[in-house]
Amino acid sequence: MISHARVVVVGGGMMGVGLLQHLAQEGWKDIVLVEKGELTSGSTWHAAGQCPSFIGDYTMAMIHHHSNTLYPKLEEMTGQYTSWHGCGGIRLATKKAELEWFKHVSDIAKHIGYRLEVIGPDEIRRINPFIDTTGVIAGAWTLDDGHVDPAGTCNAMAKVATNLGATILKHTRVTDINLRPSGEWEVVTENGNIVCEHVVNAAGCYARKVSQMVGSDVPICNTEHQYFITEPIPEFVARDVEIPVMRDPSASAYYRQEQTSALIGIYETQQAIEAWPHQHGQPTWDSDSELFEADYERVLPHFEKVMQRMPIWADAGIKSVVNGAIAHTPDDNPLLGPAGGLRNFWLCCGASIGIAQGAGCGKFLAQWIVHGDADVNMASLDPRRFGPWANETYTKAKAFDAYTQMYALHIPGEEREAGRKNRVTPLYQTLADKGCVYTEAFGWERPKWFSLDGREEELSYCRNNVFEVVAGECRAVNERVGVIELSSFSKFDVTGPDAAKYLDRIFANRMPQKVGGIKLAHLLSETGRIQTEATITRIAPDRFYILTGSAWQVKDFDALTRAIAPGEKVEVEDVTDAWGNLIVAGPRSRDLLSKLTDADLTNASFRWLTSKSIEIAGVPCRALRVNYVGELGWELHHPMQHMPELYAAICKAGKEYGIADFGVYAVNSLRMEKCYRGMGGDLTNEISPIEAGLERFVDMKKGNFVGRSALERIKKQKLALELVYLEVDALDADCMGGEPIHADGRVVGVTTSGGFGHRVQKSLAFAYVEPAFTRVGTQIEVDVLENRRKATVLETEPAYDPANERLRA
Repeated sequence: MISHARVVVVGGGMMGVGLLQHLAQEGWKDIVLVEKGELTSGSTWHAAGQCPSFIGDYTMAMIHHHSNTLYPKLEEMTGQYTSWHGCGGIRLATKKAELEWFKHVSDIAKHIGYRLEVIGPDEIRRINPFIDTTGVIAGAWTLDDGHVDPAGTCNAMAKVATNLGATILKHTRVTDINLRPSGEWEVVTENGNIVCEHVVNAAGCYARKVSQMVGSDVPICNTEHQYFITEPIPEFVARDVEIPVMRDPSASAYYRQEQTSALIGIYETQQAIEAWPHQHGQPTWDSDSELFEADYERVLPHFEKVMQRMPIWADAGIKSVVNGAIAHTPDDNPLLGPAGGLRNFWLCCGASIGIAQGAGCGKFLAQWIVHGDADVNMASLDPRRFGPWANETYTKAKAFDAYTQMYALHIPGEEREAGRKNRVTPLYQTLADKGCVYTEAFGWERPKWFSLDGREEELSYCRNNVFEVVAGECRAVNERVGVIELSSFSKFDVTGPDAAKYLDRIFANRMPQKVGGIKLAHLLSETGRIQTEATITRIAPDRFYILTGSAWQVKDFDALTRAIAPGEKVEVEDVTDAWGNLIVAGPRSRDLLSKLTDADLTNASFRWLTSKSIEIAGVPCRALRVNYVGELGWELHHPMQHMPELYAAICKAGKEYGIADFGVYAVNSLRMEKCYRGMGGDLTNEISPIEAGLERFVDMKKGNFVGRSALERIKKQKLALELVYLEVDALDADCMGGEPIHADGRVVGVTTSGGFGHRVQKSLAFAYVEPAFTRVGTQIEVDVLENRRKATVLETEPAYDPANERLRA
């Protein structure tokens, strides 16, 4: 029995083995996988084995593409049977919005490099001559994917790993995991203990049990999922060509050929069924290769729709049923990255499409573990995108909803109600009564737009009936004064005699020297890549107030606390829930607030990018003269419990100036006009401040800081991509991110975000492109819903008020 290792991976399914292979390919040999039974004996062995390329999330598409590139090669690489069937797949569309989505995903596919064609009903019937396309308007045909034998493929990846020096210990159940005083982990098993630097929880349906061993938990819910295999189909017996994997949202089903039979998988839309409900949704340790009883009744409505689509199956008998457990997370993306609050304890679990994702997840998590960063944007996968608020009730509500809507299109702007109202401010109902339409950010309810006439948003990938409403909110901020509640920012107080020195050491920018100063700063990794963006205010000589994005609360608290050096006199406190935030912005904001405070708000006393502790309407506020919308204004951070009275006073005083509420739809438009990059989209762990054009926020003269050496190397290298600011000749749709950029007859970059700027009346976007295409005035092209549009590279100065005169007013 091995007693020491660099990494111990707990769990021998597709996710754990996929990670083991890629750790080994990164050159790490002292790595061990422990599995309580045989490899694949959890959820992997009973999976249907689909490997779709089609997926709307850019990062997940990269993950699927890697898997679909690797799996066809594994059998030749290892001699292990994998049964790769490269039959392709077709997803059906019966609604206009689904067709728009197909076009958007087609745009993504062009940059990633897999083949996708949006085809009509006639072409669908040519490829699958047995399908009834009644009601179908289009199909998304992916030519480079298919299905595999899950157990064979998993064992092939295991063979790659062991051939490179990795060790696999089967029939070795982990019974406990302990943190040693040295910071190492001790993995306790039935066959002995292993001391290691890193532990990875890849335990699938057992992931909660494994995380609970270290005092943590994961937002995972195990559900039953059924698929059915028929008796042989005569039409399949008579032909040699295999039909593609069909995905049919109208039936909430996938179906394909399984040798000469049909395989039909159903995601019931009426309700999800929790696995092991008598055991609080958790399997017992002896639950190897477990299946549940078949339940025909709950899938009958879906089966009828499948038979209407594939009439040749109508008289076929059912040969076998597979009803097994699959893990789901609240957003149905896997948990891939560090566990919050724990050092070197990683998660590689929660994949509801684990066969398709195992290799790709393994590749990019291995990069993160070995190099400190991955080569794709990990924001949508990082387990710390959920906080303690993602409790069991929330997780079940969201995971069950995700299961029932597995094949339902999530249209931009659509708000799903499961698990909502989890984190609300005292202003929630007041704004709702005024027509606020909320969206969700890290569990918070956050104003999106205001329906003043009772209208509901007509969901679309194109501009819709809310476009002019948002334009009105932008005009209010631009011409009069607006107010928005944005308490969802992550907020931290950093205090102590060494606070300034500590922050200068971990952030790339120099900290404010004077009390009241504000700086924009970035936390980098040792590889120089961007980890977070922060607005840092010096409240006192030994106190700083740090604001970061909503989704980064757990991640940034981890980064801030772990960076404290031994002996450093620094304390970090998460004050997110204690402080509310109302933003008052617009040319009349000074007039409004002057009616509510004795503080001097003139430029002479209160300059842009400074802060003061003042009272507004009797409420103590940390007033920051900074905002994300590009107008004169203040962020008013205040004790959360005083928010209703402060808001009421602001609205009353602002009535004479035509005050209006606005939401984050308007904020996106306004920030695009100011050339403000967005963390998580435009700024990610893939790039450094050099590629992002943020060198003015990096102070190389202040001494050493985390990532400095890497930045010096990057500056000397030829960059692969650089950020550009674009004006797009759009029609009725704007860039959302993921659209390919074309020049010289090829793809030369990709957009990261976009929107329509109502003040400048331009469609704007950010993109990363090859350096040859970054010169101001360069004409390039961007695909927007498969419509190729001209785009012009702008100055990296704002399209609106480039001299910041409005902010300085």
